[in-house]
Amino acid sequence: MLSLAASLIIGGAVFVGTFVSGIFGMVGGQIVLATALYFMPVSSGMTLFSALMFTSGAWRGVLWRQHVNWPITTRYIAGSVVAYVVMLFIYYVPSKPVVYLGLGLAPILADLMPKKIAPNIERTGMPYLSGFIVMLLQITVGAGGNVLDAFFQTSSLTRHTIVATKAIMQLFSQAGRFLYFGFAALQAGEIIPWWLLVVYVLITFVGGSAAAGVLNRMSDASFRKWTRALIWALSLIYVARGAWLLITGSTT
Repeated sequence: MLSLAASLIIGGAVFVGTFVSGIFGMVGGQIVLATALYFMPVSSGMTLFSALMFTSGAWRGVLWRQHVNWPITTRYIAGSVVAYVVMLFIYYVPSKPVVYLGLGLAPILADLMPKKIAPNIERTGMPYLSGFIVMLLQITVGAGGNVLDAFFQTSSLTRHTIVATKAIMQLFSQAGRFLYFGFAALQAGEIIPWWLLVVYVLITFVGGSAAAGVLNRMSDASFRKWTRALIWALSLIYVARGAWLLITGSTT
């Protein structure tokens, strides 16, 4: 059972995370995940994170629905479905060090690739590949939104299209991860109070709505610059956190 202090801290992280996600697409989700995992076991933390990111993404999709790139979205979902079916045959719940190291290293490696081979969501076949890879990461290390960001960083899409398209693309991933880890949480007896979940969901609407005005005032160049900076900052924090957990053997 979460303490009052932990519940309030997670609530604050939900607002900050959904506000940042409302501006940059997926980066803020990692703030929510890292905070939830500090106070909760992996299965229940992933379940809460998935539910909140689903509602946050759905709300962003509603706010920017006219900007969604549907051809890329449908191909991405097709790749996600294939990966999800594969993972149904592999019951795997990652440890906290694995989650943090995976979250940190994957986007760094993607960003360091030469531009000629760097992932670009507009290239032929890339939506399918990104959907497959990100879904695998959603389950094996808990999240893949920051890796998906790398596929958009080199594209020519506008900031509104990037935010709207990523929001809709990730709905299937969030729902699939919610069911996958929700089942594991139920088996372990890790129950999240329904009323607390409702409060956090309402906070996601507030954070996402507050971000809309900021996104409108940004330029596409500033959007990409700040997205890359946030990806690197969060990735380095996650790598350090994962390494610390491995070295010390700590579970928090």
